[in-house]
Amino acid sequence: MKDWLRKHPDVRTIRVAAADLNGQARGKRVPARFADKVVKDGTRFPFSVLNLDIWGEDIDESPLVFEQGDQDGVLKPTERGFMPMPWLEAPTALLPIWMFRENGQPYEGDPRHALRAVVERYKARGLTPVCAMELEFFLIDDSGKTMQVPASPRSGKRRKAAETLSIRALDAFDTFFTDLYDACEAMDIPADTTTSETGLGQFEVNLMHCDDALRAADDAWLFKMLVKGLARRHGFAASFMAKPYQDYSGSGLHTHFSVLDDRGDNIFDSGGPKGTAALRHAVAGCLEAMHDSTLLFAPHLNSYERLVPDKHAPTAIAWGYENRTAAIRIPAGNPAARRIEHRVAGGDVNPYLMLAAILGAALSGIEDQKEPPAPVAGNAYALDLPQIPSSWDAAIDAFEHSDIIYRFLPKELVRNLVQTKRQELHYIAELSPEEQVELYLDTV
Repeated sequence: MKDWLRKHPDVRTIRVAAADLNGQARGKRVPARFADKVVKDGTRFPFSVLNLDIWGEDIDESPLVFEQGDQDGVLKPTERGFMPMPWLEAPTALLPIWMFRENGQPYEGDPRHALRAVVERYKARGLTPVCAMELEFFLIDDSGKTMQVPASPRSGKRRKAAETLSIRALDAFDTFFTDLYDACEAMDIPADTTTSETGLGQFEVNLMHCDDALRAADDAWLFKMLVKGLARRHGFAASFMAKPYQDYSGSGLHTHFSVLDDRGDNIFDSGGPKGTAALRHAVAGCLEAMHDSTLLFAPHLNSYERLVPDKHAPTAIAWGYENRTAAIRIPAGNPAARRIEHRVAGGDVNPYLMLAAILGAALSGIEDQKEPPAPVAGNAYALDLPQIPSSWDAAIDAFEHSDIIYRFLPKELVRNLVQTKRQELHYIAELSPEEQVELYLDTV
């Protein structure tokens, strides 16, 4: 880490940042000349900082604040190390950090540690999850009274409708996407293909498969930060909010994963299209936990605007082969790459908590050798199937009173998240629909 800064003498300041429960970057600005001290000793800020609401306010009933004296945690660099922040004008480095207690133990309220604990359970069984994410987002001109697609830097024109898989739509923002890919290269984020999606000014970027789940979640968290920052530098907004426009489909964050054994073989590969018993067990675990963990896939009020029938987001707790109307899809293709696609999450999630929920539920199904119901065929929206919670308050209730959740999340994190979401639920009612969009546009 020290070598990186010495190779980049133009960097004058650094940001040290950790992800709070909403996935917001919380941290400090530090002069580069003090970076060696941060690398060696870490930095400190209160445990409560990882438990702020979406506005950045303390949680009223949190014991972390007054009851425990608002004690400090110790923030240490993650294994990711320094990286540039290409969306800023001045040369600046970002150092991702995560929180520990004074005695060196991981802080259970840190979402990155929650994912780490799930990965450790896989390692204990000689297993390694391999993950890839598809992130959808909108480019938005929010400078006027109403949101609209930014004018094309090439033609000066605005798109009036969605252009699914349109090369023209991609070319209209070629300068932005060229800068985005250059920035991903500089930050070592494995951005693969980009497509124009079904929403107005909506795009999707796929991140490559990675056999380190923590790194995969890091990539998604950093990518969201990068896209939003770089868009502002180009004169418009980029938003991962689930549903900015009522008349268009929302943004998802689909996760593909397989699992390797200690020989490096995919335990989902049966040599044919159906997959192994282990695949079915993992599917069963994901389906069993889906209702109670919906809050992790749809963490905000606006999230539930996306989760409606016939809008390309799943609402039924079901699985199927090569079926995008189901919450769990088994893609076709080479059996050696047999994998599960989890399609529930919106673009507004905390990637660490989302991946902890998906991988934790899958492992529980494998451990218990659970069997799923029969895969669905055809339109899952038209079938009589169990449903995920249809509202934010119902999802909070299901999460709070669940027993399944504790198989993959620590009690302190569950308590903190419930208190956070109940506070947000209370205060969000004071905002108009326009103010709600303004809140979520830049934060999530």
